[in-house]
Amino acid sequence: MTQKPVLISGAGLASLLLARSLLLSNIPFQVFERDASISFRGQGYRLRLSSEGLDAIESVLDPPAFQRFYDVCGKTGGSGFVGFDAVTGEILEENPGGETLGSRGGKIVGISRGDMRRLFMEGCEDFVQFNKHVKGYELTDGGVRAIFADGTKSVEGALLVGGDGIKSIVAKQVSGGLLKVFDTGARGIHGQAPTTAFKGLGEGVFRLLDQSKPGRGISIITNVRPDDMGDPNVEFGWTLASVPGVIKAPNDDYTTVGKVAADIAKSLTNDWHPRFKPLFDDMNESEAAFWKITCSTPRGVPEWPNVPRVTVIGDAAHSMTPAGGIGANTAVRDSALLGRLLREAGGYNDGVTAAYEKEMRVYASEAVRTSYGLATKHFKVQIDESSQTV
Repeated sequence: MTQKPVLISGAGLASLLLARSLLLSNIPFQVFERDASISFRGQGYRLRLSSEGLDAIESVLDPPAFQRFYDVCGKTGGSGFVGFDAVTGEILEENPGGETLGSRGGKIVGISRGDMRRLFMEGCEDFVQFNKHVKGYELTDGGVRAIFADGTKSVEGALLVGGDGIKSIVAKQVSGGLLKVFDTGARGIHGQAPTTAFKGLGEGVFRLLDQSKPGRGISIITNVRPDDMGDPNVEFGWTLASVPGVIKAPNDDYTTVGKVAADIAKSLTNDWHPRFKPLFDDMNESEAAFWKITCSTPRGVPEWPNVPRVTVIGDAAHSMTPAGGIGANTAVRDSALLGRLLREAGGYNDGVTAAYEKEMRVYASEAVRTSYGLATKHFKVQIDESSQTV
């Protein structure tokens, strides 16, 4: 009897890695993505992979595919941040926060979101449908159907997995509203510049902190890897973030990209040390983009009555701040875990999602608490159940 497919909402990192796992396990699936293509919108900042994240990815991909993935990753020497005063150029401290960043071979391993999505999607292209915005689901006698924004419905699936990010309606529906994402009030701007703009920093991971004025609280994190330095076809990214109230998008529209965001980043860093100015003076203005810093309930992933045929992964289950680079690494752990459980079961069965959610809540709740704790320190944010949601 032909298996009903696993339906996956969203084509982000977690969704595509799960799809890849199902492909390798010969379990049918369909992915529904609201965008028109995988490159429809900016891919955001570069991601640092932890040892747990790398192990999860390696457990899913076959050896040749993982080697291709790992070859694309940048490897930066050192095991922690160096913090600078952005205005004076003086070293504030080595490894502020005591974070250990090395994940394999003593190197800090990083990769862009765009490259990750492209590599995870290999072989899955025929099973991804674009311009399909999932706005909910309905359970059937023998499965589940995704409901799209235009009112149409998907084929009947064995399981629906919501991997469609912080605004996932699947997450809200399956959890009965228990899964919430809070707006911390902190904001950021992502930017990119040619590798030559980073020569003044050297190799490593750097945090530049500007506290020159009361309430200013602006910082930037960037990763300078040696292998790409000087390549005219490569740009390095940086992530500028601030305490609430400092970075404001015109008309409160955080979908704004390009020169407007670039000009605000330049104005905020106008008096920074000459060593750091090229990151902004030479930036690719078209790639500048605002983003909101959000977080799930700080106490962790809530428990809701299990719905056997519906579950959630990635940001839909546990949104995190960028502090510590924990979010994406937790998301790929979700994909590896759920994919393994489905493979071991030979496809869907009634106990798979309950087993997945039980194990996911343990490591994801710890990750959310860690991420939020770092954000309270770096971004001076404070959220509780009464805070604004997104």
